[in-house]
Amino acid sequence: MPAMPTTDRPRFSAALAFLVAGGVWFLVAGLYGLAGAVHLMAPEFFNNIPWLVFGRTRPVHVNTMLFGFVAGSLMGAALHYVPALLRAKLWSPRLAWVSFWLWQAAVLSGPVTFAFGITQAREYTEYIWPVDVCVVLAVGTLIVNLLMTLARRGESGLYVSVWYVVGAMLWTAALYPIGNIMWRPQTGAVPGILDSIILWFYGHNVVGLLLTPLALAAVYFIVPRITKTPLYSHTLSLIGFFSLAAIYSHIGGHHILQAPIPNWLRTLSVVDSVAMIVPVTVVLVNVWMTARGRLGMLWNDPAGRFILVGTFWYLITCVQGPLQSLPSVQKVTHFTNWTIGHAHIAVLGFAGFIAIGALWHVVPNLTGRRIYSRRLISLQFGLAMFGLVGFFLVLTAAGLVQGQAWQRGETVYRALPSIAPYMILRAMLGVSILASAAVGLYNLLMTVHRGEPIENTLAQEVQA
Repeated sequence: MPAMPTTDRPRFSAALAFLVAGGVWFLVAGLYGLAGAVHLMAPEFFNNIPWLVFGRTRPVHVNTMLFGFVAGSLMGAALHYVPALLRAKLWSPRLAWVSFWLWQAAVLSGPVTFAFGITQAREYTEYIWPVDVCVVLAVGTLIVNLLMTLARRGESGLYVSVWYVVGAMLWTAALYPIGNIMWRPQTGAVPGILDSIILWFYGHNVVGLLLTPLALAAVYFIVPRITKTPLYSHTLSLIGFFSLAAIYSHIGGHHILQAPIPNWLRTLSVVDSVAMIVPVTVVLVNVWMTARGRLGMLWNDPAGRFILVGTFWYLITCVQGPLQSLPSVQKVTHFTNWTIGHAHIAVLGFAGFIAIGALWHVVPNLTGRRIYSRRLISLQFGLAMFGLVGFFLVLTAAGLVQGQAWQRGETVYRALPSIAPYMILRAMLGVSILASAAVGLYNLLMTVHRGEPIENTLAQEVQA
């Protein structure tokens, strides 16, 4: 069973800084997401404020949520538990701080540059070239730190969480420069259909080879600890790891089936999208079998509840994903709000819920303080679940309305009145997500500054 380190707990480490920054970015991304939802509900609302129109708020929302909140929080947790699993101290805390500041500079650039239309104008690759350099350097320094910690480990065996974290960093180091066309800094793009192929190779893999392995690493670490049981199967965990690496990288092409891409690429992307049932099933069977008979322990634990529900969102995401990759289904669902609903449950439902769970699991050990309020965590969970379930249902319904209208030959603008009520509901549900981020950040800051010291609490329990 994964153990926590017995070394001294730093008062404020780079790992904790990543987690606190992740909480801040969750709130910032939520604010921009709500601004985008308001724009879709009332297009003229921000007409005289150029930096708040949808074309500028959406990339801020997406990149800040993806890189700032989800990836940042999961990396912060990993900086804590990877050394624990290796029974070693992190090789260089100073280098970890370098990684932290490079990463935060990149995320902060989004609200600044995108607000003025300074962007590469490619989905998920909007950051301009100097920011791309910051991201690559941040990932590179993290790789050095992790590999040097690995080289000095006191544990001979490598638990699967270490495989996933190191894999995520190495894959991202290779993936990010290619997806962002960093060898052409003046445009960040290449001519023709090749650009779309590269873009969606990157766009899908930034979720599948960065967020997914970091999230699964956290799940594999936390679930056995909360349930106090060993991992069901180390063999299954490695099958899941290598099948993810082998299959996921090829599926981005299903986003551009309607484009003039080679037929072999169309076929490969659809087949591998369906084949994703292998790594997903392996992972979920392994995790749920580890927790069999003890799901109540996960549900009653403030971190475990987020982790458990995150695995269910993973299942829903990876059932819906292969389904919507089929050409016959895409005729109705593609280029509609159905896809937007899918993206929300993938990033916020699966990886985001697990990121929040990982945060609440490791923060007490990083700070030496108990969580300030378990009730606030329950409130955060309820608000996030209400908002996300609503997002999923409303956006899926809106997508089907759009798809059916276009199947009947309706033009895009004629379908807009039909989805107007759904856009109002979307904005209202966004308030719930934003409130969840605010509650979580408040609870996190209060835990860091006013949480009851664990040593004092234990002493009181002994006296009692």
